[in-house]
Amino acid sequence: MNAPMEGRTGNRVGADGQRPGYLRPKDAATILILDRTLSGVRVLMGRRPSRDAFMPAAYVFPGGRVDPTDGRAFAANELDPVERDRLLDRMRPRPSLRKARALALCALRETAEETGYLLGRTGMELPASVHPDWEPFQAARIVPDLSPLRVVARAITPPGRVRRFDSRFFAVFADVIAVRPEGIAGTGELEDVVWPTLDEADGLELPRITRSVIDDLKRRLIDDPALSPGGPATFYRPIGDEFVREPM
Repeated sequence: MNAPMEGRTGNRVGADGQRPGYLRPKDAATILILDRTLSGVRVLMGRRPSRDAFMPAAYVFPGGRVDPTDGRAFAANELDPVERDRLLDRMRPRPSLRKARALALCALRETAEETGYLLGRTGMELPASVHPDWEPFQAARIVPDLSPLRVVARAITPPGRVRRFDSRFFAVFADVIAVRPEGIAGTGELEDVVWPTLDEADGLELPRITRSVIDDLKRRLIDDPALSPGGPATFYRPIGDEFVREPM
C-alpha cells in the first residue's frame, strides 16, 4: 500500500454550502480513447460545465453513471476473460457478470452521448428493439464490442463529497472508433472536446484522479504499448479523506 495521494478530489460542499452526509458510491465507468500519432499518444477529453456541482470546469474522460439497462445491452464480443475477472474482483455488494459487462457498456454509451463518438463493430445489426440510449448505434449499424477494452484503474470517491462514484477506467485505442462526429455532437454534457497528448494533458485543469490515471497509463505504455490483457492497473481506494494506491 502506497502513501496517500494529495490534491483535488471534487467538491466537499453542496449548493447550500453544507457538507453532504454519507453517500453510497454509485457505479460508474469512464474510458480513455487513445490515438497513436506522430506527435505522441493522444486521449479524448472534455471540459465539464462550470455550473456542475461535481468537478466544475475540469477536463475529464467521457463517462458516467451505470444505467440499470446497460447490463442487458447487446455486444458483438464480450470482455476478455482476464479483464472481466479484474472487474469482478472486490465488486460491491457482490460479484456480478451482468454488472461487469454493464460497466464496459456504460463507458461506450456515455462516450456516444457526451461526444458523439461511436465505438464498435461496423456493418452489424443490433436487435430490432433496443433501449433509446442505443438508437444511435442501431441507426449507424454499429454494435458495441467489449473485447478491446482494458481496465486500467478503479477509483472510489472519498466520503464527504457532493457526489460519490465507484468508477472503473477503461482504455482502448482509437482504431475501434466507428463514427467520428462532425462539429458539435453529444448532449452538451462535456464542453471543449479535445485530443491532447498525454503530456499536453498535464497543462489542463484536471481532477487529481484523472492526472494520476494518465501518469499510470504513461508508465504502462512504456513496457506494454499494446495494452495487453492483464497489464498493470491501480485501485485508488479511499481511506478517510485520502486515496491509497493498490494493484488490481
